[in-house]
Amino acid sequence: MSDHILNVDALEDRLSAPPPEVVETLARMQGDLILLGVGGKMGPSLARMAKRASDLAGVKRAVTGVARFSSPRLREWLERHGIQTLACDLLDPSAWEQMPDTPNVLYLAGMKFGSTGQESLTWAMNTLLPAMVCRRFPRSRVVAFSTGNVYGLVPAQLGGSLETDIPAPVGEYAMSCLGRERVFEHFSRTQGMPVALVRLNYACDLRYGVMVDLAQKILAGVPVNLGISWFNTLWQGDANAFTLRCFDHAASPPFLVNLTGPELLSVRVVCETLGRLLGRKPVFTGAEADTALVSNAEKALQLFGPPKVSASQLLEWVAAWVRAELPTLNKPTHFESREGRF
Repeated sequence: MSDHILNVDALEDRLSAPPPEVVETLARMQGDLILLGVGGKMGPSLARMAKRASDLAGVKRAVTGVARFSSPRLREWLERHGIQTLACDLLDPSAWEQMPDTPNVLYLAGMKFGSTGQESLTWAMNTLLPAMVCRRFPRSRVVAFSTGNVYGLVPAQLGGSLETDIPAPVGEYAMSCLGRERVFEHFSRTQGMPVALVRLNYACDLRYGVMVDLAQKILAGVPVNLGISWFNTLWQGDANAFTLRCFDHAASPPFLVNLTGPELLSVRVVCETLGRLLGRKPVFTGAEADTALVSNAEKALQLFGPPKVSASQLLEWVAAWVRAELPTLNKPTHFESREGRF
């Protein structure tokens, strides 16, 4: 198709293009914005979308990205696009003295991959750090990433976990993520801090995501394990837009929303579609299960409307990207894990 995305610059432009609704949100927002943990998978395009939306709204706003910046290339890229940067280790108490007072905080930091074997660091990143954020920005409006992993496995055909379901995290990573939510909730309730908790599950930007994992396995002839037979996913551009729009809904006690695509996707069917697009027949292993880590996106759909990019469109983009051997982040989602080990 003519609208395939076939280079990194075009991908970054598409990921960070703000729809009109985001421009309206950033026009209403009062004050500057800081993104904590901007160096992760979503941080750069989120920061750029916030900056582009602010500019389109005619709002003079400082957008600041905070990370360790082990790669100077990322820092240069952000600054080239008008985003201020601050390099520090967020677990270092002295780092918080460098932070500007900022009325809007986007919390992206956390630890997932590599958490097995580093459980103490995982808990520090996912529960201690949020407390440090809340103490440093007690009067700010906070949108914080969480994860659908806090729900645990549910019967897929029932439509996925709802925000009102009782959490049932599996494994220490998911438990620590529920701890992160509870810390933000505590400070929100006791300090009146407006907070939005975004349970994301999963974003896909062509360089990473469940569909990318599956396409790479099919192309390499690696068997796809059907132990997790269903999943949700969301184009990262839509995830970026919906995340920024959550600033309109931050509240005390916290606003909570599942962020994912509306489609319940079968791993087998997705692989067969990718196989046709890639010209390779997928190989399967393992038995299909009735339960999976899937979320119900109805609340987000009612608030934000449908995503701009459908699952079928995303599949075509992913297949074209992987077939062309374009860059990936080499960060598998491990979505197939049933034991919560990452």
